[in-house]
Amino acid sequence: MTTITTKDGTGIFYKDWGSKDAQAIVFHHGWPLSADDWDNQMLFFLHKGFRVIAHDRRGHGRSSQTATGNEMDTYAADVAELADALDLKNAIHIGHSTGGGEVAHYVARAKPGRVAKAVLIGAVPPVMVKSEKNPGGLPIEVFDGFRAAMVANRAQFYHDVPAGPFYGFNRPGAKVSQGIIDNWWRQGMMGGAKAHYDCIKAFSETDFTDDLKKIDVPVLVMHGSDDQIVPYADSAPLSAKLLKKGTLKTYDGLPHGMCTTHPDIINADLLAFFKD
Repeated sequence: MTTITTKDGTGIFYKDWGSKDAQAIVFHHGWPLSADDWDNQMLFFLHKGFRVIAHDRRGHGRSSQTATGNEMDTYAADVAELADALDLKNAIHIGHSTGGGEVAHYVARAKPGRVAKAVLIGAVPPVMVKSEKNPGGLPIEVFDGFRAAMVANRAQFYHDVPAGPFYGFNRPGAKVSQGIIDNWWRQGMMGGAKAHYDCIKAFSETDFTDDLKKIDVPVLVMHGSDDQIVPYADSAPLSAKLLKKGTLKTYDGLPHGMCTTHPDIINADLLAFFKD
């Protein structure tokens, strides 16, 4: 397996396909998944001539099942170490859900010349949890419920999420794919329970407002209006306003996992943004 070892001794697994001379696209997955969640996009953009890279976040997939460092500062530092190890220049960083938070946190801190553009898809910024500063957020009890369900029966919880709200399979008339549900479960169960538990706090309580304000590269913000995991109104429009060069693209009726359920639509819009 291709891995780097971070300064704290964590092994970070990554895939790296395509010519080293081509522009790199780095994909950042959601919770509690792995680089495999980007298979469709990686194959599509590889065949379009890009270099495509995706890593398993620490505690997820094939990376070390870490007991510590399962928060955004360390996640972003891990990405920086990967970018240094691969000497990535003018890369495009794409993050889905929790991965969108990771992208915002990393890009705001990236060395000059490392990042050309970024994309946030169904992403958690600016901040998910409800507070006085963020009255439109989700109550902390929602995330406490995630934690309780994980502890009680992680395997069942990791079936219920993709079978229901993640892909909109709980909507009337939805075309349910058992393969997609099983693949989500497979990826989730590969990771470490402690890291996944900690990551719930990381994706729900981290405030990315300052990160978004600092980013000075073009950013495409893509979000489905029927996202049941990261509700649209308190995420994408707010992020787009905070970004210096943000563009908001809303997908009517599409779910949180729209990269998987509607890849033809998403991939075409990504390609157009890259070539713009």
